[in-house]
Amino acid sequence: MAAYNESDPGSIFLRQQAHCLAVPYLKSMVSAGLTSLSCNYDMLSSVYGKTSMKILCIGHGGGSLPLFLAYKIPGAIIDIVEIDPVVISASTQAMGFPTYSIMKKCGERAHPKPNLIDEVLWNGIHERLFLYESDAQQFITETTNIYDMVFVDAYDGDDVFPCKLWDPDSVFLKALGERVHPEHGTVVVNLHSDTDNDTDTLGESLLSIGKYVSQVCKAYKKVLLDDFESVSGLAFMVHAPWVCNTSLVVSRGFKNGTRDTVLNALISKSLEVGNTLNLPFSCLQYIKRGLMFVD
Repeated sequence: MAAYNESDPGSIFLRQQAHCLAVPYLKSMVSAGLTSLSCNYDMLSSVYGKTSMKILCIGHGGGSLPLFLAYKIPGAIIDIVEIDPVVISASTQAMGFPTYSIMKKCGERAHPKPNLIDEVLWNGIHERLFLYESDAQQFITETTNIYDMVFVDAYDGDDVFPCKLWDPDSVFLKALGERVHPEHGTVVVNLHSDTDNDTDTLGESLLSIGKYVSQVCKAYKKVLLDDFESVSGLAFMVHAPWVCNTSLVVSRGFKNGTRDTVLNALISKSLEVGNTLNLPFSCLQYIKRGLMFVD
């Protein structure tokens, strides 16, 4: 949405719409993640605002993902972690993300009261958003929250996914395993699809575009599922249409079953999620797009 000041026609203000999610890979992440979570979690209660759903978004961008989730799920309480202050400033000043969401390092709101724009535009959504300027590893090791769902979309300006966010021996990934709900916790990771380039030009400490997608998937499955004896679950990938992105989903709570049984459950739940949330896109088309289980 765009608007201008009547006294200054040359001024243009851009505002996001919380009910919109235009980017295909975000639709893929939402569809695959919510569908998988709903197989083992009473999402309907959170949709009606009767119970809270704790969500963590690692990587902020313009903020369309947390806005969409907060709008569609009234029970959602969403922490957002972004390391780059420029990204935070751009999202709040140029893209209309609610400034009331910005948090201080002490854990208090940067602004004690929401401004008029936030109150008018966001109608209470801003009160359930908490935007932290922080390193993801530092945040996840210091928080005591248990999250029902975690979204990881943390490529930097050079399209690099830092090693510490996917290395199976990293402090971040091990801490994440402790902060995801043991019975239904679901983690969704945005990955660039594999390429045919085998040349390592970025060194061992960084993940280039799509180069180690398989390794990332195996690392998340190992740390979040295999390393916990009392935890059952599954990991799968789906491809986002029209873009070179893959959505990795690691979801706890799934019991042993055949691939057909699991796939049928995901298909059934994708229809239910779409209807329950009245999504402006079909979850099913994203669930079925190149779905591959991670062994």
